[in-house]
Amino acid sequence: MASSLQELLAEEGLALQRRKLPKTRKPVNPSKRAQPHESPALPMYICHDRNSFHISKQKIEKTSSKKGSLVFSSQRVLSESEGSNAKSWVPEGSRRDELAIDEAAIRAVISILTGYIGRYVKDVKFRETVRLKCKSCLVRKKMEPDNGIFMNMELGIESVEKLVEDQATRKELRMKTLRNSIRLLSIVDSLNSRKSKNGSTCGTPNSHISACAQLYLAIVYKFEKNNRISARHLLQVFCDSAFLARTHLLPDLWEHFFLPHLLHLKIWYTNEVETLSNLDYVKKEKVMKALSKAYNEQMDKGTAVFALYYKEWLKVGVKAPPVPIVPLPSKPSYGSSKRRSSDSYTSQSSMNRNLYRDVLVPTFERRSMDLVDPDGPSMDTGDLKEEKGDRTHRRSSSQNLRDSRVELCTETKNADYIEFLACRSMPTERNHTAQIGSVRKEENTHSSELSRAIYTVCTSDSLSECEISIRIICKAWLDSHGDPVIEAALSEASIIEGMLEVLFASKDDEILELIISIFAEFVGRKEVFRRIILNSDPRLDIFLRLLRSSSLFVKAAVLLYLLKPKAKQMISFEWVPLVLRVLEFGDHMQILFTVRCSPQVAAIYLLHQLLTGFDEDRNLENARQVVSLGRMNLLAQGIERGDSHDRSNAALLMSRCIRADGSCRNYLAENLNKASLLELLVLECRKNSNSCAFALLTELLCLSRRTRMIKFLCGLKEAWSGMNTMNILLAYLKRAPPEEYPLAAAILLQLHLLGDTTKYSVYREEAVEAVITSLDCRLCNNKVQEQSARALLMLGGHFFYSGEASAESWLLQRAGFHENTGDSFRSKEIVIDGFIHSNEEEEAIEDWQRKAATVLVRSGNKRLLAALSESIANGIPSLARASIITVTWMTSFLHSVGEEDLQSMACSILMPQLLESLYCRKDTEERVLASYSLLNLFKNSECVSMLSSWDKELLGNLQNLSLVTWTARELISIITCSSSRQ
Repeated sequence: MASSLQELLAEEGLALQRRKLPKTRKPVNPSKRAQPHESPALPMYICHDRNSFHISKQKIEKTSSKKGSLVFSSQRVLSESEGSNAKSWVPEGSRRDELAIDEAAIRAVISILTGYIGRYVKDVKFRETVRLKCKSCLVRKKMEPDNGIFMNMELGIESVEKLVEDQATRKELRMKTLRNSIRLLSIVDSLNSRKSKNGSTCGTPNSHISACAQLYLAIVYKFEKNNRISARHLLQVFCDSAFLARTHLLPDLWEHFFLPHLLHLKIWYTNEVETLSNLDYVKKEKVMKALSKAYNEQMDKGTAVFALYYKEWLKVGVKAPPVPIVPLPSKPSYGSSKRRSSDSYTSQSSMNRNLYRDVLVPTFERRSMDLVDPDGPSMDTGDLKEEKGDRTHRRSSSQNLRDSRVELCTETKNADYIEFLACRSMPTERNHTAQIGSVRKEENTHSSELSRAIYTVCTSDSLSECEISIRIICKAWLDSHGDPVIEAALSEASIIEGMLEVLFASKDDEILELIISIFAEFVGRKEVFRRIILNSDPRLDIFLRLLRSSSLFVKAAVLLYLLKPKAKQMISFEWVPLVLRVLEFGDHMQILFTVRCSPQVAAIYLLHQLLTGFDEDRNLENARQVVSLGRMNLLAQGIERGDSHDRSNAALLMSRCIRADGSCRNYLAENLNKASLLELLVLECRKNSNSCAFALLTELLCLSRRTRMIKFLCGLKEAWSGMNTMNILLAYLKRAPPEEYPLAAAILLQLHLLGDTTKYSVYREEAVEAVITSLDCRLCNNKVQEQSARALLMLGGHFFYSGEASAESWLLQRAGFHENTGDSFRSKEIVIDGFIHSNEEEEAIEDWQRKAATVLVRSGNKRLLAALSESIANGIPSLARASIITVTWMTSFLHSVGEEDLQSMACSILMPQLLESLYCRKDTEERVLASYSLLNLFKNSECVSMLSSWDKELLGNLQNLSLVTWTARELISIITCSSSRQ
């Protein structure tokens, strides 16, 4: 995305130069000041890549500290040869107030902004990214009234997308859709009023909702070719929510359009961060938090004022506004950042043991240690406190880690960990020497060196000493070729905890990798090793730090995978993006001593924990984060590699993401490798395991547009060639568990409908038979009936964008009933959807339902109709409603069957139950659907003759229903006319 934007900037720069510097005119000397009659030049960064500026750090710092933001004007950027004589770059705001804006500069700004947003029309992936990012900002966090804001936004987004996709639509219809999109998005944008812009709707900041609306308004006006208005709306995104726009919605545009004005802020922040390098961990975290807050607030403020500045540019007939000045933020106050090296205190090593014990070991553990070694050296308590205050230890950075460990241990009453602490004793050099040196006297020197290294890691406060010892330990382990005595020595809790503390404190990548590698070796050898590490770092703070690193994050992920932590230990919201980074860049096998493992396999395991290991709300929140970060492509690739277990996990995670945010369904249906999906389905079927592939397949078929659904089914059918795919589904149908049986039948039947339905097909017969069997309420439990309801709705082929079945809403809307869902905005969606469906889409829906109705009635015959009638009467509520919905759309095409006997049979089987559904004790929606179905049946004159003309109760029910639907009025007319003829 960034590269294409750079190309656009470069092209626009060349075009601008051609307009401003014709061959007949000499270019203006950049060293000359602008004359009063001249226009202000376009900021130079607009015409060039930001990286092309060779500006010294000192020069920028000097300028930025004086004046704040920089505007790199083509009239002020000097050549390198002139640099020594140049003055500091200062915005000429006082001179610009009286100047008119150069039309060429305005055209360039408009061209860049609208060129960027114009990609929405041409680039499917860009379109998908924009939608996913906006969807992630429109999440209801509280259940409270929203005055239809979220629905209007959803409808606006969908109408814009369909407008772009159906560009062949008639001009009148397209203009109507454009106006409707603008109306819906403008309603949402009204949240940006002075009274409400700082508030929230259902827990979501109004500024975020408004920013998304402005983004889509920019798209709509670009589509309408009103470029100036489009550019203003795009700038308004940065005004409404600068932080959201620059970090989430439009980061690449911000980096190239706004960041050059604000580079002095970034340089200031980088310098401030460098000054913190010597602080201890706790102090550094506190100061970093304050520093980041100040930096982000000032960066947001600067972004917003420059967005307003350029909006003023785009007003017609105005003079140039003054260039904004964005000063540096106030420096957060904190104490001295100097840190003294612990190495200078090696002369006081005799106190290390007691100091280590007092600082790092919990009270109850110290008591047990005193009992174990009562003769150890002692010191005065006051001296100890003074010593602690005067020294910096290599373990100080891990103190908060150990404190949190003990706190968490106490809160959760972890008996195993408390027992482990109570039994632990301080290691001594004598013990380790005896343990190792007794094995091979001829290797006494090496044993002594190893024992000293172990003792150092357990007790020393010098980080450099510990790092040297880590090298000795790792070399000794590799040279021992798995010696059980050395293995036992290195499996002690004290040495493991010592290495963990070095892992947390060290900044040497080589040392960190050695520790990660030796841990990876031992985790697979002893379960107790794994338990000690996880108990010592219960919140996985050490691993979070490693995952944030730029060099060791994939190796850290592998170790974490070997440790198999559970979700309850991964409570930070940083986990999802960090694990996704591993999934994206961990495509090379990692070798940690003798351990080989794929980081992508590790990432899938960790994501599985994050998306399934918490309560349902947190699982869905994490899944939505995966979607909002635009990383569904990584999960889609996961289904193509690894063993069947890893691929199944990837399929499961995609299903979770779809349920959390149905907007990613279209992307997956378009981009997922269908052959790999079918291959996984076969592998899972052979193992009789839970079919994650089948669950994903059923989710992907709930697409909002029939044309897309047909395209996906065709891709699926052609993936292994048509016959093979049908065979796979038939084999799966015969081996499917009861709850998957109806869904497998529905998928197989849909694949059959892609071909010639007039020919005999064993696939069709098996599928229809399975549907009938699944409708038997006497034999099927509630879980199977729920899945039968899903299968019937899938055959109906109508879904909302979220994946929710919409056949009922569609039928009720056609019956003239507009209060069908209790949510008036749902009916709005139906109307909007009707406006923007292309002729191709409408024809596809009608053709599909006609084929499905014909196949079901002819193949299912009397048994299917009777099963549907029985389900309406005796099924669980969801199945009863799905059955009457199915009857309604099937009877709409009953006349297409062309066989009067079948039509008469349908009347005799279905009419009694439909009449029963008309009674007032039923809910209104069911009564409307029943009246619609009866009206479809009455197109056959024989069905009318079956009614009792004297049934006054029936007429009374219809009279009552006629107030909400025209179908009841039509039925009354037909019945009364038939009665009068008799």
